[in-house]
Amino acid sequence: MAFNMHNDDEELQEQHDINVTPFIDVILVLLIIFMVAAPLATVSVPVNLPTSTASKKAPDLEPIYLTLQKDLSLTLGESQGVTLTNLSKQLMVSEIDVERQIYLRADEVVPYGDLMEVMNVLAQAGYVRIALMALEGSAAS
Repeated sequence: MAFNMHNDDEELQEQHDINVTPFIDVILVLLIIFMVAAPLATVSVPVNLPTSTASKKAPDLEPIYLTLQKDLSLTLGESQGVTLTNLSKQLMVSEIDVERQIYLRADEVVPYGDLMEVMNVLAQAGYVRIALMALEGSAAS
């Protein structure tokens, strides 16, 4: 606040200047809020993962495929049906080493939670080398 002290009246006259200090404080607080909130806004980015353009890597051994179909049935290999509760037991009976990589194929309409449930069963059984399969696609699509 500024006052004119050089007048002869006993009254103080107001000067009509804007005090910008509170304004700057508010702007700095808003800046901090937006800096903290901006990274959180990227959580709602839509994602579509049906195709991949990654280069192919030749497998070291015969690949082990686990297929999750749209009716949530599991198939080990090309024809051996297996249930989710017996999955870890069936992998041990088939003498599949826990160090082998398992290629997990899932239909694109399978809910993400069901896919994660299969991956959790594999991880609890000790199979941590899981590769997710996708169709090849062009970079433009």
